Amino acid sequence: MERVLLFGAGKIGSAICKFLSHTGDYEIVVADVSEAALARLAEVPHTTVRVVDVDHGPAVEEAMQGCRAVISALTYTHNPRVARAALAAGASYFDLTEDVRTTREVMELAAGAGSAQIFMPQCGLAPGFVSIVANDLAHRLDEVETIKMRVGALPLYPSNSFKYNLTWSTDGLINEYCNPCEAIHDGTYTEVLALEGHEQLSIDGVGYEAFNTSGGLGTLCDTFRGRVQDLNYKTVRYPGHRDLVDFLVNELKLRDRREVLRDILENAVAMTLQDVVIVFCTVAGRRRGRLHQITDARKIYHSNVAGEMWSAIQITTAAGVCAAVDLHLAGRLAGRGFVRQEEIALDAFLANRFGQFYAIDNPTEVTVRPVQGDVGSSWQTLSRVEPDDQAGKPS
Repeated sequence: MERVLLFGAGKIGSAICKFLSHTGDYEIVVADVSEAALARLAEVPHTTVRVVDVDHGPAVEEAMQGCRAVISALTYTHNPRVARAALAAGASYFDLTEDVRTTREVMELAAGAGSAQIFMPQCGLAPGFVSIVANDLAHRLDEVETIKMRVGALPLYPSNSFKYNLTWSTDGLINEYCNPCEAIHDGTYTEVLALEGHEQLSIDGVGYEAFNTSGGLGTLCDTFRGRVQDLNYKTVRYPGHRDLVDFLVNELKLRDRREVLRDILENAVAMTLQDVVIVFCTVAGRRRGRLHQITDARKIYHSNVAGEMWSAIQITTAAGVCAAVDLHLAGRLAGRGFVRQEEIALDAFLANRFGQFYAIDNPTEVTVRPVQGDVGSSWQTLSRVEPDDQAGKPS
């Protein structure tokens, strides 16, 4: 069994723990400062829980002993500490951050990685899976002109004026709404304002809005700089949400008082497990001299996994990082040091036992229905993926 250290026992951390556990191939050490959060995972098979404060270096290093991989499901501010400890311990590092500055710090640390050690931040939904899709679509064309990525995690039954429920990290949500957003426009790298670039779209007959948010592009600006005219990422919401966020963030100036904004959201906006994740990616460019457009559109719903109901954002985020870890430890991710999300081949990701949660028969179709019943038992019958010299390489 592979020994993996997981920092964070919250909404996403608990999903990661249980997804890995139900394969029977992993021994998971879950570390968190909250004894209450750890207690909820203490009885999970193949799992050990430890109270660890990431600000206490010796405790972090001790927890890493014997672990080949470290996953951080913590708030992004803690990730550089965890990454430095992983570097010293010789363990590969994975996280879920959307924070651009944090990713750059991890990239710098990765320069000192050992021969079998990789550093792979941004392993969730967006950034994460959407970067894998965008890169795959781009490689189907001879020349790429535009890449547009639209992603949202939305309640199925919005019942408040906000038309939104909390589904993941509040700090991460605020970060996306407040920080500058990377983009490529007219062939030039630029930063644009969050909440701007408002547009309307319709998927499956349902109307949505989309607008700029920070971090969703991951490292795609670096990957496609000089190769594309326009590259941008926007978050999908129900119409009207953006204006209310703009009132809070800009008119009330809560972007400068984020602890107040966090308190408001967490005490006034309920969380839900009944949600849907929308992934909509369109790439346009030239193939054999003619202009083509390719679209990949998916909807993933909350579902019962291994006898427990999980939200769509928990499933997709946990599946993203679990697939990355699974592929790496099976020898199917080439290279050392810093590894970008888009370096994972889409086919290899979707064929993975965790990546299967994103799979649909036809990527031009827009709906993938919830998995019926308990799929945990089927995982037990899946053998580990074996190393393959060709798998995992960029297409």
